[in-house]
Amino acid sequence: MTYILVLLRHGESTWNLENRFTGWTDVDLTAAGEREARAAGALMVAAGHDFGVVHTSVLVRATRTAEITAHEMGLSWLPVARHWRLNERHYGALQGLNKKETAERHGADQVQLWRRSYDIAPPALDVGDERHPRFDRRYAQLPPDLLPATECLRDVVGRMLPYWHDQIVPDLLDGRRPLIVAHGNSLRALVKHLDGLTDQQVVDLNIPTGIPLVYELDADMKPIASRYLGDADEALKAAEAVARQAG
Repeated sequence: MTYILVLLRHGESTWNLENRFTGWTDVDLTAAGEREARAAGALMVAAGHDFGVVHTSVLVRATRTAEITAHEMGLSWLPVARHWRLNERHYGALQGLNKKETAERHGADQVQLWRRSYDIAPPALDVGDERHPRFDRRYAQLPPDLLPATECLRDVVGRMLPYWHDQIVPDLLDGRRPLIVAHGNSLRALVKHLDGLTDQQVVDLNIPTGIPLVYELDADMKPIASRYLGDADEALKAAEAVARQAG
């Protein structure tokens, strides 16, 4: 028995375009991001993919990508599970800052550590900072110790994996093909788990926006094969563009 899992990073957001650290800040898609979502849907239709459920974060750039993609596929009726555990990595006090300007201020090496190291988190938000998730009503029911003031990728792996085991795997086993629409770091965390990447390997992993990543899994939820849909060279170029982001 094999299972199909499709991962999709949301399309370009307004702060992607402005080269800002976004994290849990709730910014929308650009027109280009909307086009990426529609193109992702078209790719999945052309490849014959069908789904029974969508899982996404509670951030609008992911939820709108999921809506647009499902509409493109004629699947707007699909049930959607939204959960904070699929949110992007929380970038702490860097959220809202321009990446290039931050690198000029703190040094490119330091900012690269904050951005891409596995276990070094950016400076934390003060508990009174209006950007802290405790001021956001969508997280009002969460215990305070679950609300991050900053996160490294290791933290994202730790908070994402319970959702994988408790929600996504049961959907797979029940025969509902799930589409996971999330973010660069929450998807990197999941790929680390699926592919058994080392801490260093996942640091070097870049997931392009708007290109579906298809996994074929065995009964133990171990990958048999994986590939990006569409033109392989275009997927590689898009991943390299992610790697080149300033800061």
